[in-house]
Parts: sequence; C-alpha cells; structure tokens
Amino acid sequence: MSLTKERLRRTLDRVMRDERGASTAEYAITVLAACGFAAVLVALLASGEVRELLMGIITSALSKGS
Repeated sequence: MSLTKERLRRTLDRVMRDERGASTAEYAITVLAACGFAAVLVALLASGEVRELLMGIITSALSKGS
C-alpha cells in the first residue's frame, strides 16, 4: 500500500511541476485582456462627450503650435 501512495505522490509532483502550455495560456489571457481594453476604448470614444473633449485638446494643441 505504501508503494502505491509513493507512486501517486511522485506522479502528482511531476504533474504539478509540468508547465507545458503555461505560456500559451498566458498569451490567451493577455489577448483577452487587450480585447476587453479595446472594447472599453471604443465605447468611450464613441460617446459624444469624449469626442468633444478630445477634439478640444487636439485643437488647442494645434493652435498653440502655429
């Protein structure tokens, strides 16, 4: 019985240390976060108030340059 427990412990140790596929999962989470951030930006930029604010900033910056 203790031999079976020892084998199980070694197998679990090996499986828990196995990091194959970890970087793929990290990339997938990063891509999902980037898509979510892009969706929030699109929603913000689609609103009229934010568009007016940005146009005011850009107009002010361009008028000071000339």
